[in-house]
Amino acid sequence: MSSTSNTLDALSPLDGRYATKTAPLRPLLSEAGFMRYRVQVEVTWLIALSRAGFTEITPFSDAATARLQALITDFSGVDAARIKAIEAVTNHDVKAVEYWLKEKMAEPADAVAAELAKASEFIHFACTSEDINNTSHGLMFKAARDQVLTPGLQGLHARLVELAHQHAEVPMLSRTHGQPASPTTLGKEMANVAARLGRAIERIANVQVLAKMNGAVGNYNAHLSAYPNFDWEVFSRRVIEQDLGLVFNPYTIQIEPHDWMAELFDAIARANTILLDLNRDIWGYVSLGYFKQKLKAGEIGSSTMPHKVNPIDFENSEGNLGLANALLKHLAEKLPVSRWQRDLTDSTVLRNVGVAFGYSLLAYDSCLRGLNKLEVNPERIAADLDECWEVLAEPVQTVMRRWGIANPYEQLKELTRGKGISKDALQGFIRQLDIPDAEKTRLLAMTPANYIGVAVSLAKKIN
Repeated sequence: MSSTSNTLDALSPLDGRYATKTAPLRPLLSEAGFMRYRVQVEVTWLIALSRAGFTEITPFSDAATARLQALITDFSGVDAARIKAIEAVTNHDVKAVEYWLKEKMAEPADAVAAELAKASEFIHFACTSEDINNTSHGLMFKAARDQVLTPGLQGLHARLVELAHQHAEVPMLSRTHGQPASPTTLGKEMANVAARLGRAIERIANVQVLAKMNGAVGNYNAHLSAYPNFDWEVFSRRVIEQDLGLVFNPYTIQIEPHDWMAELFDAIARANTILLDLNRDIWGYVSLGYFKQKLKAGEIGSSTMPHKVNPIDFENSEGNLGLANALLKHLAEKLPVSRWQRDLTDSTVLRNVGVAFGYSLLAYDSCLRGLNKLEVNPERIAADLDECWEVLAEPVQTVMRRWGIANPYEQLKELTRGKGISKDALQGFIRQLDIPDAEKTRLLAMTPANYIGVAVSLAKKIN
């Protein structure tokens, strides 16, 4: 196959049909991205060792440090391919990175390479593969959260706030159990979702990303065998927190227990569930005619029904959120569970985090595109309200209660339940009530469109 057909041959739509939309995640969560983060951790550990005060490895010169740092910043597809070629021989992915580093540190053959060669056996010193992997995963997932997923959610939140303010005063019939209920405003309903999503974004952002660098079973066994009088825990904490920007976990088995990952994936899944709820509600409002959708020249809604403008963005978002959450929930349940000091099941499962994040990103994009296409149909919303005067049975019976009228609920139930009521019939009922004239006047001034409580102010103050 030619290179131009690569996306058509992709097994996953994330790397096929939706490749351009998931592109921001690819440098962070792909196999090549994982390799680059492993290089970052190995180089960071090596430089830290050179500054630890050991006689066998001394601080690198500025030139040597710069060359090591360049291995991270200049990491390319060619480098990833070379590591993969080494792995084909070693059958061990982390060892392949170590061998690649030794190769690169010897190039070019100059004084800097000679300096680095003296420290070559301190690459991966006292580390188990999971020391490198767990810190790399921490860096990867933190970057994907902060640089891609959170901005995507924040864009949706900002749009919902904008819609809440814009339509704060548009009265709308509520529906509970699918039946007409006390009116609200369109803006207030958008504010409800914005508030939920804002809290969800905070929960995602507040998950601490933990990491460890403590050897094969978390006790610094190998470290102390070489330097028994060195405080490895303090050193490891400094590398994790100061050099890598993660949070040190002092109590682990061979793997970092992944509890923080479960917290993160659960938090993302919760935000996704809120958006799934939004997608279904907007779909329903489009069906009711409360929203029209902006037309785009050339687009087709149905292959046989020319009139249709389908809410496909919300449907796409809902479908992708379902896929994302299926993976995120499995990851959250599986990853904190490891047989004894470790098994390998976490390793293979973790390779699918990019898939879960990718479907989430697709869903955010689709939902935002859908929201940006919406146009309110105020005439349809107003007509729906005007057909439901029975929703005013609630305030009428509540005022009747205040003034001590017997059986107010039952009277209004008999008047309205299951059969609706006209404006004239309801107002006729109000006029015959034995309540103060001022109260009658207030009730008679009520309409389904103005019986909205504090919905307007709630919508306007969401941020």
